[in-house]
Amino acid sequence: MIFIADGMLGKLARWLRLLGFDVLYFSRAADAEILDAARKDGRIVLTRDTRMSSKDAGPAVLQIHSDHWEDQIAQVLDELDLRRDVSPFSRCVPCNREVNPLAPSDARNLVPPFVLEISETFALCPSCGRVFWKGSHYQDMKTRIERLLGRKKS
Repeated sequence: MIFIADGMLGKLARWLRLLGFDVLYFSRAADAEILDAARKDGRIVLTRDTRMSSKDAGPAVLQIHSDHWEDQIAQVLDELDLRRDVSPFSRCVPCNREVNPLAPSDARNLVPPFVLEISETFALCPSCGRVFWKGSHYQDMKTRIERLLGRKKS
């Protein structure tokens, strides 16, 4: 399932990407642009804008109810039955592309030397070239994701 989030849902877009979902996000786009992009790619629109969710003959729209990003994630996962589809850390959060595994030998010139000593697995974004590894923030992020996945829509 692929999404496009309106300008009010940047944090939701980032966290859905972190959970492995394809989410387009433009901080400044008109409703018509968002709806056109959704229609073109078959994306579900995520919005807090009640006017956008009431447009006739448009793409599928999920009206997000809460102001809080954790509740927003629970709503998307629950209403679209996506908890089984979560694949954490499989996308580049800044650019939305799926990351590819990277052998440690190939990461040698792309990360600081100490990172090679402390990390065994790496991933590379084919679009922006960012390299990811299980650094000091990994366990905290994993714990937050587990908490999010245990949370149900309120």
